[in-house]
Formats: sequence, structure tokens, C-alpha cells
Amino acid sequence: MASSVKRVLVTGGAGFLGSHLCERLVGAGHDVICVDNFFTSQKGNVAGLLSRPNFELIRHDVTHPLWLEVDQIYNLACPAAPGHYQYNPIKTMKTSVMGAINVLGMAKRCRAKILQASTSEVYGDPEVHPQPESYVGHVNPIGPRACYDEGKRAAETLFFDYHRSNGVNVRVVRIFNTYGPRMHPYDGRVVSNFIRQALRGEDVTIYGDGAQSRSFCYVDDLIEGLVRMMEGPDQFVGPVNVGNPDEFTIRQLAELTIELTGSRSRIVTRPAVADDPRQRQPDISLARQRLGWEPRVRLRDGLARTVEYFRSVDLSAFRAPTPNY
Repeated sequence: MASSVKRVLVTGGAGFLGSHLCERLVGAGHDVICVDNFFTSQKGNVAGLLSRPNFELIRHDVTHPLWLEVDQIYNLACPAAPGHYQYNPIKTMKTSVMGAINVLGMAKRCRAKILQASTSEVYGDPEVHPQPESYVGHVNPIGPRACYDEGKRAAETLFFDYHRSNGVNVRVVRIFNTYGPRMHPYDGRVVSNFIRQALRGEDVTIYGDGAQSRSFCYVDDLIEGLVRMMEGPDQFVGPVNVGNPDEFTIRQLAELTIELTGSRSRIVTRPAVADDPRQRQPDISLARQRLGWEPRVRLRDGLARTVEYFRSVDLSAFRAPTPNY
């Protein structure tokens, strides 16, 4: 009988999402290898796992080949915040494309099951709302966000070509905005920006009029979706949207953040940034049907937990990964 204990590789495993995934997999008893180059991640995110006998940490950049023997691969490696992925856009594209080629090659050799952490950014500034997986997107291929958007789209292409041409057992998940404890305070995402500014009593900055909408998924719900997709039937490779379909405007998020922090911060507006999507909301019908998954944590509750995390850490101890913040 095959062992239920798997050898699992998590690329980008010391990042915000990766560290929560590693924690979940280690807790389930799997042998977990975390690979990260620590560009935007923190070793402290996995410090609590370093003493565990079934956890291993390797400093490595996925743009270079890596030889390991594994049963499953979660490919999460890539800077995900605009200021970070725009800092070195060529490297961002390399991480998505060459990183995918390297881990897919490993999966082919090891006959491992492999999951790609794709993104809602593959839909660009959508003309269909909410976005189903069948929507092919509205992306500017030469804009300032294209290194990430098109890099992730190219990675999806590679995953499906390896699946069709070489029989690699793939999974593709399109992740929508996720938040929660262990977000880097300077990752440039709207949730961490607002919380950091509100806790310091600074102006809470909205780019544009604040009417643009997003759907925010708490990290625990997201990790549950990833694991269910990996453990699901081989006939369902995706892509599948994983996110919270509850839609909020950026201004509503700013107001709720100020309320939960008890801050006296003011909301101020700045000019909109290029190619910033006006709407982003997942259609999760497929995830409900095929994975039995839907988010359970409401924004107010998840945001309160995230605020408590930000209160518990020394914000001055974090280094902004790029000069953009």
C-alpha cells in the first residue's frame, strides 16, 4: 500500500502564502522542502518550522535548475506585489517562465503531481464581470504590469503544454487577492498599506477614486483551496478560480481598516496607477462544484486578525524589499 506521507516541494515557501502552506503540510505529516530566494519573503515566516524533522529549507532561485526527488510540487515562487514585480520586470518574467520550465521538468522526471499558483491578473482589466475561468482576459502585453500578468499567462501555457505533450499531472489555480497574518508590511498590497498607515496614524492613501473593486480572500481559506485542488481527481486540472466572491470597493476597505484599528487617519486620494483593473471578482462556481470549496472567513473577521498580526510585530524591523516603498 502506498504511503499517505508525501515528499512535497513548495517553491516560494517562505513567502506569505508559501509559509502558511508549508505549515499546513508539515502539520499533516508530509516531508516538506521549502525553496526560496528570499527576495520578498522572510526567513522568520518559517522559523517555527525549522526544528521540525519533516521540514527542510533551501535558499535557491527557481530560475536555475534544481534536482530533487519529490511526489508533489506547489509552484508559488514569484514576487506578487506590483512594486516588487515591477522593480526588476525581466527577472519577474524569468521567474514565471523559466521557473515553470524547471519545476515542470522535475515533475516530468519524478512523475510528480504539480500545482501552479496562477493569478487573477491573467484576466487583466476584465470586460466580463465576475470572471469565470472561460474568460480569456483583457491584458496589455506591453504595459508596466505585463511582466507579471503575461509571465503568469505564459506559465499556464507551459503547464498545459507539458500536460498535453508529456502527460505531466498538473493543476492550475488562479488566486484572487489574498490577505492575512505574515503579509509583508511593505509588500505594497492594498491591505498591508492601509493597515500600516492606519496603525501609524498616517494618511490612508487611495490611488484613483476608490470606486475600483476587489474581492479579498483570507489566507486560511486560500490554503484550503490549494490543498483540495492538489488532492483532487487527476481528471480536473483546472484552471480554477480560488478567491472570495464578496466584492468591496477600495474606499470601503479603507474605511473598515480605519474602524478596526481605531485610527484617526484621513483617507486621501492620489492619481490612479497605469492598468489598474477597475473590477476584480471571481466566479467560483467551478471550485464549489469540483472541489466542494468556498471561503468561510468574512472580510471584517479576517481583517481584524490581520490587524492584530500587524500590531504584534515591530514594523521597523522589516526591510522594504525594493526602493519602491
